[in-house]
Amino acid sequence: MTQTSHKKASAAAKKTEAAPAKKRTPAAKAKSTKGERSLVYFTGLRARSAKENKAQKVQDLFDAAGFASRIPQSALTAVKVHVGERGNDTFMNPVLVRAAVDKIKAAGGKPFLTDTNTLYNGCRHNAVDHMQLALEHGFCEPVAGAPFIVADGLRGRCYEKVSIRKKHFPTVKIASAIADAQAMLVLSHFKGHELAGFGGAIKNLAMGCSPSEGKCAQHATKFYVAEDICVGCGHCIAHCPQHAIAFVKKKNRKVASIDPKLCVGCGECLTVCRPKAVSLNWKTELVPFTERMVEYALGAVTGKEQHIGYISFLMNITPDCDCASWSDAPLVPDIGILASTDPVALDKACLDLVNSSEGFAHSLLRSGHAKGGDKFKGAWDYTMGNVQISYAEEIGLGRSAYELVTL
Repeated sequence: MTQTSHKKASAAAKKTEAAPAKKRTPAAKAKSTKGERSLVYFTGLRARSAKENKAQKVQDLFDAAGFASRIPQSALTAVKVHVGERGNDTFMNPVLVRAAVDKIKAAGGKPFLTDTNTLYNGCRHNAVDHMQLALEHGFCEPVAGAPFIVADGLRGRCYEKVSIRKKHFPTVKIASAIADAQAMLVLSHFKGHELAGFGGAIKNLAMGCSPSEGKCAQHATKFYVAEDICVGCGHCIAHCPQHAIAFVKKKNRKVASIDPKLCVGCGECLTVCRPKAVSLNWKTELVPFTERMVEYALGAVTGKEQHIGYISFLMNITPDCDCASWSDAPLVPDIGILASTDPVALDKACLDLVNSSEGFAHSLLRSGHAKGGDKFKGAWDYTMGNVQISYAEEIGLGRSAYELVTL
């Protein structure tokens, strides 16, 4: 491992890293791109003046990463966001989104906020409900500075096929508004995820830029219900988009049962099941699921790699995706905001910073509380989030070696 660490990284993490992060002049920043490490820019959250507020920090990161040069004049620029779910309150702050939108406008781009409809039944399953929720959460022009467009259309059927020729997919389906955009800024709230291990830039590209058919193709995972654990609450039945779950009678009681012929593997039943009766074969299913997801991320950037920038927010680092209709307590304290032109390096830096933090005692963490502990495995011990990084590097999405530059 060759990446440098944030100056507050744990001693254990520092043993595997080259040198502490350091400030650079603009000229030094330009020269450093010649090495084998990708630059990741970092800013902490301390502020004692208007020049240090979070919106200003986002704009400083935009400038430091050189995003303006990636936006052609008058380019229709997708600002990839996640508007959260009704009941969730730890989604990305639209006021901070506006700071990035203003920079895109100043660079000559024409920004629009965008996301895709969900596979599961919820507040974003179709464009009408999705746009209403986006408005409720502030992802609209009066607050965030740009209109919100659902990238895959009314029912998630608008997409373009993109050739990638990889192990799992020769082509992938990317939402039309994202495929047609001339530039893109990917804004991600970095947090945990029960299937993917964590959700950052890679997952935002993959699940976030694909229509319903693309999401089905990525999941393609079959779940089952452990009858001895099921309490018959019916939450999984209510949330299943394919009506693949029904009650059956077992030993004089009703339990849920998943029809494998109807299941599309979206994993919503896994998320909403309170007693954790829903499961899958973690040893055989997670790696191919993650690889499929990473291949979709590659498809989302293919053809415009030089016109994309990435900003990730290490704030409200919860164990669950923002698709959940709740917000659990964060696993670690807020850390900062990061930016890069390399989504793999960015995710790796975010992951390292999370793991080098002290975990909260009163959180979902069951292990890994100490600095250097694997926080997301501490919450979901069966996940393999590291596969996102290793496979993304293998197929050329980016590199895992990075240099962290503190502004």
